[in-house]
Amino acid sequence: MADVLSSRDRVLTAIDCREPDRVPCCFSAFMALSRKSSSREDFVTRQQEMGLDVVVEFGNLPVRHAPSVTNRQWREDPPGGSYPLLHSEYDTPAGKLLRTVSKSEDWEHGDTVPFLSDFIIVRATRHLITPDDSLDALRYLLAAPTEEEAEAYAADAGKARALAAERGLATMAGVAMQGDMACWLSGIQDLMMMCMDAPDFVHEYFAIIEDWNRKRMDVILGQQPDVFIRRGWYENADFWSPALYREFMFPILKRDAEQVHAAGAKLGYIVSCSSMPLLDMFMEAGVDVLLGIDPAQDRMLDLPLMKRKTQGRMALWGGVCGYLTVECGTPDEIREEVRQAVDVLAPGGGFILAPVTNVRADTERAWRNVEAMIDEWKRLCVETRS
Repeated sequence: MADVLSSRDRVLTAIDCREPDRVPCCFSAFMALSRKSSSREDFVTRQQEMGLDVVVEFGNLPVRHAPSVTNRQWREDPPGGSYPLLHSEYDTPAGKLLRTVSKSEDWEHGDTVPFLSDFIIVRATRHLITPDDSLDALRYLLAAPTEEEAEAYAADAGKARALAAERGLATMAGVAMQGDMACWLSGIQDLMMMCMDAPDFVHEYFAIIEDWNRKRMDVILGQQPDVFIRRGWYENADFWSPALYREFMFPILKRDAEQVHAAGAKLGYIVSCSSMPLLDMFMEAGVDVLLGIDPAQDRMLDLPLMKRKTQGRMALWGGVCGYLTVECGTPDEIREEVRQAVDVLAPGGGFILAPVTNVRADTERAWRNVEAMIDEWKRLCVETRS
């Protein structure tokens, strides 16, 4: 039998596109369990008791505005019974920026409009950033971390590193957000139209977001995580054609990879659907591991082809659908999905099994399926190696 690796070495061996002592099973996010946990240490302990490989996450840097920015919000109730309109106006030294959203029945923020939210994208009747708006004003909304915030982050990261070292676990931190940030601020459809109609504006727009990310990444990478995450839920081929991705997203992703690698970390990229047409660019840019391999919800996914294209070049993390299969499916369905993922993605290494990209539901069904997933993984990958 091969030497038994620590959990950290097992995960990092897989991310390095090599074959560890066994396939790791590591939930990149597990909200249902984290809500039950009293602390980071308790959360880690509960996962280890399940037999999982665990990554210890650092905390998050706050998203903040410059002190000179003020925000005024108000509600408007149009006649005729249509949805109320919620307005949010930011006043900066470089001008004002206004956002308006329709308050639908499922709006989850009351009568307030947060700066960033997935709920805003499809409900906005006026997005915060358009080609008519001042990009200088946006700079005031994306303020760099303060010295105090950096110190607080370092203190928390130190505790996470100590816990990881004590338990033999890998660490993970993030996140960079480029396309996702732009979609929150401008809407997906409007952003795509801007890329075609006002490309110079978008390049300047993206440079502002990138500069903000770089400063945050300096703070985060200074704490030496093993893996740094860039989120890209809105950076897939449902929205970005390969040509648009090459022009607007690829250069920034490549610079992200260079910065992450210079700090001695690995770059993880979360793209949970429609990644197939973009895989070559991900690898060319230097992505180490792609998170979000979802066989149930990704209409473009071809698991065997993905494995052939990425073998030895980029690791894959996922293989099971967190929502449709784990939260809503049956134990038989979850076992079949685990078997398929292990059969197709595990040979030759470079694979970490996980539900994509989270398990949120705290229900009897979800927990029964989590148990089935772990049991099937152990049967296939752990017991056969013992």
